[in-house]
Amino acid sequence: MPVLAGGAESEAGIPKAPSDERRPGAMEELEHTCPQPRLTLTAPAPFADETSCQCRAPHEKLTIAQARLGTPVDRPVRVYADGIFDLFHSGHARALMQAKTLFPNSYLLVGVCSDDLTHKFKGFTVMNETERYEALRHCRYVDEVIRDAPWTLTPEFLEKHKIDFVAHDDIPYSSAGSDDVYKHIKEAGMFVPTQRTEGISTSDIITRIVRDYDVYARRNLQRGYTAKELNVSFINEKKYRFQNQVDKMKEKVKNVEEKSKEFVNKVEEKSHDLIQKWEEKSREFIGNFLELFGPDGALLSVTYELTPGTPSNTESSCSLFPRGETSHSDSEYSA
Repeated sequence: MPVLAGGAESEAGIPKAPSDERRPGAMEELEHTCPQPRLTLTAPAPFADETSCQCRAPHEKLTIAQARLGTPVDRPVRVYADGIFDLFHSGHARALMQAKTLFPNSYLLVGVCSDDLTHKFKGFTVMNETERYEALRHCRYVDEVIRDAPWTLTPEFLEKHKIDFVAHDDIPYSSAGSDDVYKHIKEAGMFVPTQRTEGISTSDIITRIVRDYDVYARRNLQRGYTAKELNVSFINEKKYRFQNQVDKMKEKVKNVEEKSKEFVNKVEEKSHDLIQKWEEKSREFIGNFLELFGPDGALLSVTYELTPGTPSNTESSCSLFPRGETSHSDSEYSA
């Protein structure tokens, strides 16, 4: 919505009427020119000093209820979230996602404290400030990154960046001699709470690394890092390398055992198949033998029929030889 800007103040401190400098009714219309939320993710979020909000239109104070209804319609609601963001993880991303989706049309500014400020009030970080800035720039929910953010938010800082609301978890954050550094923000009605993600934090990740220090030191030595780079003593280096050799031997033995077990299983499987086939062939052989040589076997019937003096001798002879031919025994009987 365009905003009408009044004239400059007179020497007496009274605002000049627009007619003092221009024609009556010729009021200057100021439109909001605040940066809009990112619609594409083809580039990282810009830094605030590269795309600072130069909007000259006044920013009316909003209530949370108004912002949730989509007010104002001519500019995004500017939400600010700050932190250290060391070892950027899913808990950080989820907090920023909540801050980004608080209102229908939000522009999320994220302040990242510098190394000097963080080391002074919180302690040493794993990632340096440049690495932490870049991690935030590549988060999809972030529209703008403010480098060297203040530890405690001042009215001047809020006004400079035209911040409407501040998003953070609701747990009182005691630091820098204050029971809660966000107390004045809460009292001003500008604080919007987010929920922490249980089970993940920078401190938890560091605790895991410290707890399993030997494992990670051995792994990085194996990957080519030097003992000096890992701040490992000469004795520990030799110990870790020896442990790595032992692990390699164990792995080789394990592989041999697995291959041997696999070979034995294959032999057993093939032996089972051979035995099964032998049993089938044996049953077939025995069946054929019994059909041929058994009490009612075919060979015994033929022998019985060919024996002289049996009633079926002649019939058998006729049936065993083609028509017109006689056996050798018949020829002898004829003679």
